[in-house]
Amino acid sequence: MNPSVPVARRAPSLRASLGIGERLFASPADRRFITAVDDGLEVVEHALEAAMHSADTLADTTSRYLLAAGGKRIRPTLTLLIAQLGRGVTDEVVKAAVSIETTHLASLYHDDVMDEAPVRRGVPAAHVTYGNNVAILTGDLLFARASLITADLGVEGIRMQAETFQRLCLGQLHETTGPREGEDAVAHYIQVLSDKTGSLIATAARAGVLFSGADRAYLEPVAVFGEKVGVAFQLVDDVIDLAPAGDRTGKIAGNDLRAGVDTLPLLHLRALASTDPDAAALLRRIEDDVRDADDDAVDTEAYQSAVAALRDHEATATTRAVAVRWAEEAVDALGPLPDGTVKKALTRFAESVVDRSR
Repeated sequence: MNPSVPVARRAPSLRASLGIGERLFASPADRRFITAVDDGLEVVEHALEAAMHSADTLADTTSRYLLAAGGKRIRPTLTLLIAQLGRGVTDEVVKAAVSIETTHLASLYHDDVMDEAPVRRGVPAAHVTYGNNVAILTGDLLFARASLITADLGVEGIRMQAETFQRLCLGQLHETTGPREGEDAVAHYIQVLSDKTGSLIATAARAGVLFSGADRAYLEPVAVFGEKVGVAFQLVDDVIDLAPAGDRTGKIAGNDLRAGVDTLPLLHLRALASTDPDAAALLRRIEDDVRDADDDAVDTEAYQSAVAALRDHEATATTRAVAVRWAEEAVDALGPLPDGTVKKALTRFAESVVDRSR
């Protein structure tokens, strides 16, 4: 077992996360808003480091492994951003943000074992470094820590965390078992994304309202926003999965396909294959050359050609268009929020999700 931990990386600033230049959000009020969120992110980052700490040497090392590898911190950023509708970055807001990100980190340990993913955040996945059992138990440990942090937020916080955890598990379960006979495969897949990704981002959004003392009338709009942004985020990931390794922080192109995950580009291709001979031929190539390919096969011309063909196919363009539509619907849900910096930043948040390339 290799007990090494990646070198820690600082969380990105709000401007870096949203991809906004100096000309955008340039008013004094905008700059105060950005400073408040960035200062909050620093507090959350330190609190996350403390949350990962354990007196047990092995648990301390494995718990800090993925945190130290970096990450976009999308969920804490959203919580802190929405908290500006209320009293801002309160102690409760920080605890909620830390609990939610800890839950997210825990889910990554489990996901990578189930997907047999070799790389996470540019470093070997935890199960590659420590083995499946240690990775799974580390995820369990982090779920427990998230629950302990949430316990300080009262019954409402505990219920919100438990309901979200339930949806995360249901999403993973349904992804593992696949659609039932007669169930629409695309609808099933979107529901999996809503449960596995959208639910936790929606919780991050709701936490920003609940624990900042903001108007509770904003709870439903921001929850809808978060869930739809989460689906859009994962659909863009489906497209990014097909990108060349150099564009994806070292990840293997087509890794989801290799792992047997029916991403939306593949589902669209499968639907086209019933009437389009070219789509049917490409589907056969993917089944033959990509599905269940071993590590040695990913460098073969047949593997790379099949992944590239799907990347350039209309099925993938359609997936990105669907992601854009979900992001647009997320922005539409913000109608009840007051005009101002928060709504403007949330709009940019949704845009940045579909603009990203990694």
